[in-house]
Amino acid sequence: MLFALQAAATSIQAQPITAGQHTRVETVYGPIEGYQDGRIFTFKGIRYAKAERFMPPQAPDKFTELRQCKVYGPQAPQGESLRWNERNSQTDYGFGNQFVTEPMDEAGCLVLNVWTPGLADGKQRPVFVWIHGGGYAGGSGHDLPCYEGRALAEAGDIVVVNLNHRLNVLGYIDLTGLGGKYAQSVNLGMQDIVKALEWVRDNISRFGGNPDEVTIGGQSGGGGKVSTLLAMPSAKGLFKRAIVQSGSTLRQALPEQTQAFGRAFAQELGQPATGQADFSKFTYDELNYAVQRLAQRGIRGGFSPVVDGTILPQHPFEPAAPTAKDVPMLIGTDFNEFTFDISRNMTWDEAEAAVRQRQGERAEQYIAAFKKAYPKAEPKEMTYVDTGFRAGAVKQAAAKAAQGGAPAYLYLFTWKPESNALGASHGMELPFMLHNVSLQREMTGASDRAYKFEQLVSSIWLAFIKTGNPNVKGVPQWEPYNDETGVTMILDDKCEPRHHHDRELMQLSRSIW
Repeated sequence: MLFALQAAATSIQAQPITAGQHTRVETVYGPIEGYQDGRIFTFKGIRYAKAERFMPPQAPDKFTELRQCKVYGPQAPQGESLRWNERNSQTDYGFGNQFVTEPMDEAGCLVLNVWTPGLADGKQRPVFVWIHGGGYAGGSGHDLPCYEGRALAEAGDIVVVNLNHRLNVLGYIDLTGLGGKYAQSVNLGMQDIVKALEWVRDNISRFGGNPDEVTIGGQSGGGGKVSTLLAMPSAKGLFKRAIVQSGSTLRQALPEQTQAFGRAFAQELGQPATGQADFSKFTYDELNYAVQRLAQRGIRGGFSPVVDGTILPQHPFEPAAPTAKDVPMLIGTDFNEFTFDISRNMTWDEAEAAVRQRQGERAEQYIAAFKKAYPKAEPKEMTYVDTGFRAGAVKQAAAKAAQGGAPAYLYLFTWKPESNALGASHGMELPFMLHNVSLQREMTGASDRAYKFEQLVSSIWLAFIKTGNPNVKGVPQWEPYNDETGVTMILDDKCEPRHHHDRELMQLSRSIW
């Protein structure tokens, strides 16, 4: 199996990159040229919108001269602290590898990338729009090697799209409290993503894609953005299916707090707390310094989407699921999440002592609940198991099931690499579901076992992208989640459905989170 995969990779690498008339597409805004890499046509850095600072995005300008779309466009401006320095993730994940040379540009970051197996070939393929993580503060559509969409497009005969959008203070400050021209200056990063989805609706058929068969997906902060899109009226009808990976978001911020911060932000910059404020003359760093000064005085913004009543009328999943009743969902988490070093071995006595120190009077219940949920687990795993992300995913799946509409399928990713200490940590599923184990070798180990598992996991994601149902050969029957059966599919070398297996553990842990 590994030899065959490596041989296929070698044959792909041996094929020349070509460009010219055969790689040109006439978008609704103007002509662009990409390149052909093996069987896959690639277009990078396509402008999907334009926006003035702190203003809602608008459709991009039309053009007549051919534009070259062969390199990634700029990422959104973001702080140095988001480069994950001196973390295991720096070496094992590859975070930061491209930050050194990747340009940041506020005006130019509204770009997307497209990978497709065919142009003008008469096919209308399913479309997968991938939304990057990094919270609402950092990241880009190409800051991890495995975000490359080429391999998944070829493996599944689908069109893959990923994108950049405004982040942090530029994308998630709430200035609606100033009034006037800032009446819609909220959820700007989310408004950007909606514009990208509108671009897909209007253009993707020209890239061999079907605008009526769009699946949105995202991990971590990307999962939060997907959760939020489900509750946004402007996004309704722009996608058919949704995938949330380690980012189930039930609630968002409230305007009572975010508007007060917006007014304080304006005044900190010497501007009136009204629609007459002018932020255009400040650099990105000056905006950030103002945020830091406010934080030092105890005035915090916490940049994220806001339930403003219009763009986001309600919390995504509380008290009920969003209005997207007919959208099937694939929802899941990783067994370890943000435990990035599980190299230390423990005896049961050591693990139980650590739990008693952390859990106090609930320790004995917690120990019993863990052993019941995971009877084959190693002792150290009791101290490393995630309960926060998992609890949110279970609650999101339950809210979705309560709609009585399209199904929600719940998974728990427990596969661990042999080659490092990450375990089934936050994002471990990414190279597998994106069919890019070979591009994230430091993380996965690139073993025979890893390549075999890649085939299974990517086939699950592709099945859901194409049909809204993740059932594939090699996985036991996977039923939709409901409160009665509580089905979670364990994704590992051997997949198995479990029924409310960790309910007691969740009940003990949920109050912590």
